[in-house]
Amino acid sequence: MADAVYPPACFPHLPEALRELIPLALDLRWSWSHVSDVLWETLDPEAWRLTGNPWLILQNASPAKLEALAQDPDFCRRLEEIAAERRRYLERPTWFQEVGGKAPLRHIAYFCMEFGLTEALPLYSGGLGILAGDYLKNCSDLGLPVIGIGLLYQEGYFRQILDEEGNQVAVYPNNNPWELPVMPVRTDDGQILRMHYRFNGFNLWVRVWQARIGRTRLYLLDLNDPANPPSDRCITDRLYGGGTEQRLQQEILLGIVGWQLLERLGLEATLCHLNEGHAAFAVLERARSYMRRHRVDFELALTVTRAGNLFTTHTPVAAGFDRFPPALIRRYFSYYCDTLGIPVAQLLALGRSDPADDSEPFNMAWLAIRGSGAVNGVSRLHGAVSRRIFSPLFPRWPLAEVPVGHVTNGVHTPSWDSPESDRLWTDTCGEERWVCDPCQTRELIRKVDAEPLWECRTRNRRRLVQFVRDLRAQRPASFNYLPADTPLLDPNILTLGFARRFTCYKRPNLLLTDPARLLRLFAHPHYPVQLVLAGKAHPQDWEGQAMLRDWIQFIRSHPEIAGRVVFLPDYDMQMAEQIVEGVDAWINTPRRPWEACGTSGMKVLVNGGLNISELDGWWAEAYDPAVGWAIGDGREHDADPAWDRFEAEQLYQILETEVAPAFYQRDSRGIPTRWLAKMRESMARLTPHFSANRMVRQYTEQYYLPLAQDYARRHRDDQAVARDLIAWRHRLESQWHTLHFGELEVKREGDVYRFQVQVYLGSLAPEAVQVEIYADPEEPGEAPWRFPMTPGHPLLGSVGGFLYQGEAPALRPQEHYTVRIVPRHTEAKIPLEVTPILWQR
Repeated sequence: MADAVYPPACFPHLPEALRELIPLALDLRWSWSHVSDVLWETLDPEAWRLTGNPWLILQNASPAKLEALAQDPDFCRRLEEIAAERRRYLERPTWFQEVGGKAPLRHIAYFCMEFGLTEALPLYSGGLGILAGDYLKNCSDLGLPVIGIGLLYQEGYFRQILDEEGNQVAVYPNNNPWELPVMPVRTDDGQILRMHYRFNGFNLWVRVWQARIGRTRLYLLDLNDPANPPSDRCITDRLYGGGTEQRLQQEILLGIVGWQLLERLGLEATLCHLNEGHAAFAVLERARSYMRRHRVDFELALTVTRAGNLFTTHTPVAAGFDRFPPALIRRYFSYYCDTLGIPVAQLLALGRSDPADDSEPFNMAWLAIRGSGAVNGVSRLHGAVSRRIFSPLFPRWPLAEVPVGHVTNGVHTPSWDSPESDRLWTDTCGEERWVCDPCQTRELIRKVDAEPLWECRTRNRRRLVQFVRDLRAQRPASFNYLPADTPLLDPNILTLGFARRFTCYKRPNLLLTDPARLLRLFAHPHYPVQLVLAGKAHPQDWEGQAMLRDWIQFIRSHPEIAGRVVFLPDYDMQMAEQIVEGVDAWINTPRRPWEACGTSGMKVLVNGGLNISELDGWWAEAYDPAVGWAIGDGREHDADPAWDRFEAEQLYQILETEVAPAFYQRDSRGIPTRWLAKMRESMARLTPHFSANRMVRQYTEQYYLPLAQDYARRHRDDQAVARDLIAWRHRLESQWHTLHFGELEVKREGDVYRFQVQVYLGSLAPEAVQVEIYADPEEPGEAPWRFPMTPGHPLLGSVGGFLYQGEAPALRPQEHYTVRIVPRHTEAKIPLEVTPILWQR
């Protein structure tokens, strides 16, 4: 397949001296490495300020302008320097070459419904997409062989307008792919690649686009091909738009056609990383592909390939997973199941907690779990929440052993630091600070003098104030809730930020619980605060829209604090960059534990911002009094209005007695020493740890490399390991009901308990199971206590009866322990692949 670059013929007026502008404009590395900004600003300063899209600027540049620049030696010299810098970035040795160079890992296929890379490519709605974009950027920095798979939406997610009454109005501007920084993928003979897929009995054309992100590639699929019927061209019109059937169609396109695309491009993916359950159909297509290439059946293909699949869940509530009516699955998958060689009922069983319940909807998360070799949540707390959510798939297993790990999310720090912060970190920690071991920057930033640290924070705040003022000048109608002559914000006042999706569980109106008290905060004569608000409510979330309207009405009805609270409509990545760079403190108020991770607060860290947050998501593991402030008691209270009022009181108290005084109490140099101490420690301790640098390293070492080894073992030698696993699993399934315990005897001898129990295994060999002594963890988050028992002499007169013996430390009461039987196989992932378990009591 040919490289997806526009041929020079598409730029007949581009002088030879400027040819390097093409790869520079098409490499989204410009979204975080700003060395090329000067080029685009020179080409068209107004378009660069408004769009931030080099590809659009280059396409619209006049021949006269291009010819003039080609004759400008300074511009040409700068262009060559920037092109050379890009080549050095692409060619230099990377971290992954050191740690994974000899691993059996060719490519990692990363599937996600949305990607937030830059506002010039608006294919995201919020945190999931921003996280996916940051992940691809850091994979480029560290050199991981990642291939992103997503969809190209004609309209994407909605854009927000506020009417005269403060009501949210959703609009959907068109995404013209020819103006976006993407390229059509071309075949070897130069033709644009178009794929066929059979949707519900009809063949449709699928277009394929490519975005470059440094070393990584993102492939995007859409159905907006003129050869498709108009109704089908709209399948990829909106992100999370339409009804249930359209969602199913999009997820078929993402998972099934996405995997087919990898094969069409000749890209052999060792690992398949599902970033949420939307892409779970990829596990079916990967198995189907393996069936075809190796002439095996579906069961063997899935047993082999699932070892190379990773499922990352971002959902904190069971109701958040996509579910589809069985009739809809039957309609769309009858033909597909024929190609798998299985009945539709077997496919439906993969997406149900109770495979025998014909009425149960098909759950995409259940399919992802049953098709993966590992599952993880996106924070430590979310891992625990996910174990509870997924426990129905592992009946009778303790929550601590439900097979869900965690990798706490991180942010691509270079994408979110301000120019001032970038200079501070570069001067202090060097240019390689965000690709080196995250621990190396901690002590260096702790040594920065107070003056430059505080000056950086002050400049960041001033830039945000200026951005808000400029925004009103550009879009005065967006600020119709304020008098036209109202001065906006003050660069010397403590600036708080709250920018989130407006929905009930995030409690965006917690600060409005006591309006009079909030007004006193804004108007305090010595310790005033100001607040920058932004966020969207889903077009169908009427309660969220009402919360947004409440803020607008509050601002309108209190002219005495006009300009101290601003709501910035149409929250997007470009606006988010400005807010996280400029605020002094970030407020986050979700109901615990409904925030899976919440990466927005991580983005302020590099800029010296502090967090005032609920003990939920990432903040539950990051919080320490030395680095910020916490709301809540670390427990769950559901949607209790009384607890909401308690936490609102707690938030007011923290702002009044801790946050504001720490900001305004200054030494003789004008430096707030208490504030700066928290700021310094937050930057040193949290910025490197909650970065995508750490996150990608952890995914690689904890999941990618081990899963690649697992997949390689199951595949080699004519799938010998996988075939043995299947035979073992079938024996367990047919014989497990015959297993039972006899008498149990426990004696204490010194500091140990000695267990002796009769176990009847029937026709199963002792090697097929593990008999063990078990005790629940003593503290949440700890591992359970497990001590293996060994079979002694056979029990006389029995078939498959053995006397098992073992011991456990007498550090806990005897009644804490029990005996159980679990499956055992050196290559099996238990209980992810096999779930039977038998307890002695």
